[in-house]
Amino acid sequence: MRIALQAAQDAAARGETPVGACVVDPATGEVISIGANGPIGAHDPTAHAEIVALREAARKRGNYRLTGLTLVVTLEPCAMCAGAISHARIGRVVFGAEDAKGGAVVHGPRFFEQPTCHWRPQVTGGVLAEDSADLLRGFFRARRAKGSASG
Repeated sequence: MRIALQAAQDAAARGETPVGACVVDPATGEVISIGANGPIGAHDPTAHAEIVALREAARKRGNYRLTGLTLVVTLEPCAMCAGAISHARIGRVVFGAEDAKGGAVVHGPRFFEQPTCHWRPQVTGGVLAEDSADLLRGFFRARRAKGSASG
């Protein structure tokens, strides 16, 4: 999670919402890929941290199936990312802060609980949740303060 938190800080430094992710092989401990939010800079609405990390891991593995790997992300995945996680056959998802508005794992549609979901990873939430939430709160607090100062 510390690697994902560093990626989130890197995203914030670029003006992106601070969410970071990494794909890890639990058998070896190898960090296969790291992703940070980047929709603004990439001009790509799908460039969420999870998607970035999944794409890189699939490229490195030479396979879009990432069975048995773990995705670690600082924020509860949204519906788009949950769908990608399911399609990639990720074995386990570990996330930090819950996302009551945009989350789709323990909030909203609870994607992995739906009968139409064809692959369900193990899910562990709340890992370093306060660190993840503090990073997000600080980022948005600073944006609001900057917006009100210029308005």
